[in-house]
Amino acid sequence: MTNAERILTLLDTQLTSRVELTLYGRAALHLGFSDAPKEHALSRDVDAVLWLGQAEALNEETNFWEAIEHVNQELADQELYISHFFTESQVILLPDWRSSRIPISGKWTHLDLYRLGNIDLLLSKLMRDDPIDHADAQFIARASNLGVSDITAAIAKAHVPDAPEIQEQFELASRKLLKALTGS
Repeated sequence: MTNAERILTLLDTQLTSRVELTLYGRAALHLGFSDAPKEHALSRDVDAVLWLGQAEALNEETNFWEAIEHVNQELADQELYISHFFTESQVILLPDWRSSRIPISGKWTHLDLYRLGNIDLLLSKLMRDDPIDHADAQFIARASNLGVSDITAAIAKAHVPDAPEIQEQFELASRKLLKALTGS
């Protein structure tokens, strides 16, 4: 069992009702692509995007946050955790990101898992001008057969958080990705 599977399986056992969760980051790559590089399976955490209002609904309608606390405590000695939750307004995504999510199958009782759709997953990797994120973005583009025109159109339509440092990083990372894909 990989790190992401271990984290999510434990989370599933702690939940008392259905929870819909949208993964991004390396766990989403590992679980969402059959040909993902082996290093994605080594990721020590699971990241998720929540739509606006979802965190509050999870708090009112489920034991999700208590289950997260239990998972993080139980797996702390293995340095595995699930703690990076961002609302859709904090991540670079297309406005209709929820309609393009891709289900992640597994033997979970309470989790309904999804990953960001291909273009949204790629956009989320452009939040930082980072070599690992660049490699992940290139993998997503190749594995999803996303062309330069698809990516350019998505970059133009993307919702980018108002933080100047994210906007700057997005611009740099986008340019580098397009340059790498075009070879110029």
